[in-house]
Amino acid sequence: MQRRIAWNRERAAELIAANQHLAGAALPILHALQEEFGYIDREAVPLIAQALNLSRAEMHGVVSFYHDFREAPPGRHVLKLCRAEACQSMGADALAAQARDRLGIGWHETTPDGRVTLEPVFCLGLCACAPAAMLDGKVVGALDQARLAALIDEARQP
Repeated sequence: MQRRIAWNRERAAELIAANQHLAGAALPILHALQEEFGYIDREAVPLIAQALNLSRAEMHGVVSFYHDFREAPPGRHVLKLCRAEACQSMGADALAAQARDRLGIGWHETTPDGRVTLEPVFCLGLCACAPAAMLDGKVVGALDQARLAALIDEARQP
């Protein structure tokens, strides 16, 4: 589990200023904000737009285009299941259904207790060990029903 700080406009402005000089600065800024806060707060969009001399609509388009950027805080744990072809061919669809059923949520949702957010990811680079998952940045290959259940149980611990 990664500890993130609560949304803070001043800290966001610092992160934007630290990255706005980079080529293609929008993505590095968004990654820095998500790393710090766990999501891209709506208040960040006009701040980034102003710093990069872009419209709010352009910045919103970038945030909404990339599925990895969240617009709401994630759960304490983030479970990502690979949805790429190699994993699908090794049973990832059944594992995804198991995860959704066991957690009682869909993709991009968080359990009511705030413990687990479930996200699809399109390749973790573990194709030879498919199917694969990632829990809080730790990759797990050769996933089966028992290993997935253990990951979910681990994430649901208080």
